[in-house]
Amino acid sequence: MTRTETRAQLNEVFKALASEHRREILRLLSEATPEQGKTCCLADEVCACKLSDHLGLSPSTISHHMSVLRSAGLVDGRKDGLWTYYTLHREVLEQAAEEIRHF
Repeated sequence: MTRTETRAQLNEVFKALASEHRREILRLLSEATPEQGKTCCLADEVCACKLSDHLGLSPSTISHHMSVLRSAGLVDGRKDGLWTYYTLHREVLEQAAEEIRHF
């Protein structure tokens, strides 16, 4: 990836992080562990329905936020029937944090 492409990706990450709801979604994804007694999600993922319930946002609003997060490379999703499960890309957050440390 060229430096220009890296900067463009980081700009998308910072734009995505500007939303309080999206930061909360990332926090929830970062805490995804098998000990939470999940019934519908794997250890490192969270179902869109759980995000909607937790945040009190409509499924369409969650879908919008997840689209922004996916475009920024912060999350990935997998479809399973009617459900979508999301996982966090920690390395992208770490790269953004490293960029901030250089300021």
